[in-house]
Amino acid sequence: QVQLVESGGGLVQPGGSLRLSCAASGFTLDYYAFGWFRQAPGKEREGVSCISTNDDDGMTYYVDSVKGRFTISRDNAKNTVSLQMNSLKPEDTAAYYCAAVYLGDGGECHHLAPPDYDYWGQGTQVTVSS
Repeated sequence: QVQLVESGGGLVQPGGSLRLSCAASGFTLDYYAFGWFRQAPGKEREGVSCISTNDDDGMTYYVDSVKGRFTISRDNAKNTVSLQMNSLKPEDTAAYYCAAVYLGDGGECHHLAPPDYDYWGQGTQVTVSS
């Protein structure tokens, strides 16, 4: 019954933008941190960004390669998490996954690895090419 559904992926030219959305159902988002991961063929799953629980002031984290280009946000009332991706590069091409992890009253997320996450979406493909 717990479900995460990503959407918003697609084909975009270098320098373009996409906004990924993660719709959550079956649980309340208040005590969960959310992460966006990506995985390209032949590569390990990489943590792109995460946003901590509200008790951790919604602290955000970005891997160095996307800093200044990607923005993660959450709207607990709407049960959604988004990833705004600007100035996209070919190396951003990957399947992007939304994941959620229960952290209770507080907890930062940037040190967490995929095995720490409780729920995962099905992924959405992002392809950056001309």
